[in-house]
Amino acid sequence: MKHLFLIFIIFICKIDAQNNSVLKDSIAIAKKGVVNYEDFGAIGDGKTDDIKAIAAAHAFANKRHLKVKVKPNATYYIGGKHHTVHIQTDTDFGNASFIIDDTNVENNKTPIFKVTTALQPTKIDLSSLKRNQKKVKINNTKPYLVTVTNNNVKHYIRYGLNTNQGAAKTDIFLVDEKGYVNKNAPIIWDFKQITNSVALPINKNVLTITGGTFTTIANKAVSKYNYYSRNFAIRRSNVVIDGMTHYVTGEGKQGAPYGGFINIENCAYVTVKNTVFTGHKTYKTIGNAKKPVSMGSYDIIVNKSVSVSFINCKQSNAINDRDFWGLMASNYSKNLLLDNCSFSRFDAHKGVANTTIKNSSFGHMGIKIIGTGALNIENTSVQSQNFISLRPDYGSTWQGDISIKNCVFIPTKKNVELISGAYSGKHNFGYTCYMPKHITIDSLFIDDSKLKKNYKGPFIFKDFNPKFNNDTYQETFPYVKTKKITLKNVTTSRKKQLTISENTYMFKTVKLVYK
Repeated sequence: MKHLFLIFIIFICKIDAQNNSVLKDSIAIAKKGVVNYEDFGAIGDGKTDDIKAIAAAHAFANKRHLKVKVKPNATYYIGGKHHTVHIQTDTDFGNASFIIDDTNVENNKTPIFKVTTALQPTKIDLSSLKRNQKKVKINNTKPYLVTVTNNNVKHYIRYGLNTNQGAAKTDIFLVDEKGYVNKNAPIIWDFKQITNSVALPINKNVLTITGGTFTTIANKAVSKYNYYSRNFAIRRSNVVIDGMTHYVTGEGKQGAPYGGFINIENCAYVTVKNTVFTGHKTYKTIGNAKKPVSMGSYDIIVNKSVSVSFINCKQSNAINDRDFWGLMASNYSKNLLLDNCSFSRFDAHKGVANTTIKNSSFGHMGIKIIGTGALNIENTSVQSQNFISLRPDYGSTWQGDISIKNCVFIPTKKNVELISGAYSGKHNFGYTCYMPKHITIDSLFIDDSKLKKNYKGPFIFKDFNPKFNNDTYQETFPYVKTKKITLKNVTTSRKKQLTISENTYMFKTVKLVYK
């Protein structure tokens, strides 16, 4: 018994010594004021998997509210382990590099980095809402991002090769401490019933992430809809990402698509600036209509978020290289800004409310969009089939106004149509579909110099429905047509006049004003 007691005392002493050592190390790290990955055992040789050390460093920093500063010139390898790094404090990646190996992963849905908040969502009791409602009755003492859903109504019932049964009716909006709705993120749907509502608190302080070069070694999985999310997931409001670079390497004959290296969801006031993205290779699969389709694979995704800005961002590969899918997509988002960006594509799938695009360039996939509110495009060039494509698979709908000012359009097909779309009036998308109410085009240059001299000339609208060419055609789900188009200083290389559409009957009620 004496021997056992002695062994126990020695064991306790060892534990105390280890704890004292850990405590001393913790005090020493805390005294520095910043946390390094090497403090927690990271090697940074580009070969050793450092994910656990990186995660431990951020966990320590989060608990003690310390900044993370990464060792200069280090290269950190991140393998396929099911492990997420939670970031809740300012982080400076500097000129360090990160290799993210997706060739053999335990869970392709696990983010590598997740920017999170300690603030908890709050369930709220909302029974109904009206479009453009100015104030909501909730017991709030702080600003919230509110999400409401009606599971008994379906919206975005998709048409075409990726047809589906739609998604639950959803809206997001910002409210202040008194319950007033932010005018840049208005309520856009009437809700007679709400089956679920939640309020996410808005962080007051800004979390800043700077620098870092991240290289994804692409997956070689079967080419089907099994999106990889080994990325930077932003799940906190008031975040700035500045000076980050993301490359993709190792893409082969097959691969599963990606859901954004920067994936922004359920947050507000996020700014991404001075950042380089990379377009992913396009792979094909069989869609819901049992026919081959190209899979969308993105380096930027914005979902259910408000007031998100991309400033001075660009794409590492050529924006007109058709081997690579378009760069950016969004769903259920509001008040988006792109300023001085060069992307192959901007896309709003399940609607956007209020978008500003300026001082930018778009490549082969152009600007694809549906939604509501104001779409303002200024000092921007588009080299694509159309200047704007109102997505036919979601009803080619824009319930609001479009303004195009000081822009250049370089068409890549023989028929020049500024705004494309398609609408048969026979498919129920779950909502009334609208053409833009008012369109203003001021100082637009159409470079048609490379087209045949005898081409038909530029049109404002594509022929949205060739069958709708006389009084006998009946729309089961009527399309609300444009009321007025104002044109000023629209010129072309070939000196051809811009006219409304080849289908003059469908657009016969549109008022065309020249200034």
